[in-house]
Amino acid sequence: MSLYVLDTDSLSLYQHGHPVVVQRMLQQSLNTLATTAITVDEQLTGWYTLLRRQRNREQLARAYDNLIETVVELNQFRLLSFFESAIDRFEILRVLKLGVRANDLRIAAIALMHDATVVTRNLADFSRVPELKVENWAD
Repeated sequence: MSLYVLDTDSLSLYQHGHPVVVQRMLQQSLNTLATTAITVDEQLTGWYTLLRRQRNREQLARAYDNLIETVVELNQFRLLSFFESAIDRFEILRVLKLGVRANDLRIAAIALMHDATVVTRNLADFSRVPELKVENWAD
């Protein structure tokens, strides 16, 4: 059984109803779909930032609704932590100077530790990571 790890962009595409991503996800059993603590952090940080900037009551209420909706959606997936062996793998990848953003390397390290495939549109960066399996479900 393959494990597919959605990066932040792919998860956002799913949340916004991208038809091809949604179709691909529906073809998988739920226990084969995961995302990472890094994606959880990125998504929640985005909502927290938006919440702090709101001055209008209506926009603030909508932002809190979106935050709750995101938490509920994230709970559908297997959530993979950035545990110590993944941190070790991340540090090895960082030393290789692959030209990949730190959070993408963290997602890659987690996926490698689970022998999983990263689902991303960012094939240019993720494909630089040795031994990492990647797929683009948006095309």
